[in-house]
Amino acid sequence: MKVGVFTVLFAQKEFEDMLDYVKEAGVTAVEIGTGGYPGDAHCKVDELLESEELRKEYMEKVTSRGLTISAFSCHGNPITPDEEFAKHSHESLVKTIKLAGLMNVPVVNTFSGTAGDHEGAKHPNWPVSPWPNEYSDMLKWQWEEKLIPYWKEIAKLADENGVKIGLELHGGFLVHTPHTMLKLREATGDAIGANLDPSHLWWQGIDPVAAIKILGKAGAIHHFHAKDTYIDQDNVNMHGLLDMQPYGDVQTRAWSFRSVGCGHSMQEWSDMISALRTFGYDYVVSIEHEDPIMSIEEGFQRAVDNLNSIIIREKPAEMWWV
Repeated sequence: MKVGVFTVLFAQKEFEDMLDYVKEAGVTAVEIGTGGYPGDAHCKVDELLESEELRKEYMEKVTSRGLTISAFSCHGNPITPDEEFAKHSHESLVKTIKLAGLMNVPVVNTFSGTAGDHEGAKHPNWPVSPWPNEYSDMLKWQWEEKLIPYWKEIAKLADENGVKIGLELHGGFLVHTPHTMLKLREATGDAIGANLDPSHLWWQGIDPVAAIKILGKAGAIHHFHAKDTYIDQDNVNMHGLLDMQPYGDVQTRAWSFRSVGCGHSMQEWSDMISALRTFGYDYVVSIEHEDPIMSIEEGFQRAVDNLNSIIIREKPAEMWWV
């Protein structure tokens, strides 16, 4: 298992300066943004698709530093009613899958997306209650007419390019729980799996260790994000967990993202690492920093230090004691 980082944190740094910085900080893998919400500061996909020489030079800059690329990430919403953004999200995803295949990057991370409430909708609509009944009808339509058909085609493309798709279980998108992840995977194929981020599980009331067991047993964890969440119960009592206050309103928000170990104990993080190993995930734990009360540098280094203290790097020994 390796500690990595989602490098969009350091979009202001030049590519090689960023690689030097994160290596010095103590990580051994990088997750690179290729478009969509994360942007493409460190990876110009069109240029790399056109040139094998540029791809080799790019990868050499990574591997010469003892680093690996855990994933390319192009989080967007390919099924939104916003036609321009849907097209952008789709094209970015398709190009990223093809680039990942050419560069032997095993995973492409993104969001499942959220459709509108009918064919003529103008905005995405995320239903969170089965009643009134129109919400259930809307959800059924979204899955059958938009979500499943789209991801069936993407799963085929991923298979053709030898790539896995890691969907981040994120509120606001149709795949946001272990159940919705496994439901889509069953309908589309094994190329579709989770980019599991415990920060989004905690605020939904889901135990990350339990989610790891559920998805790990199905072989459905393709990537893992390391980000914490602090739950403020007094504010939950006022606003509930579906809190629409801006993320900057930390004093009154029901929950806020935190650096690793600042929302939940390191024992809980250690339990997650152990569960990942136990249930078949032995790949990269990629730091994503969105802590509103810490600098990028301090929050990132805190996460690196905390994860390096609990990560399981070596293969298990023979059970010499039995």
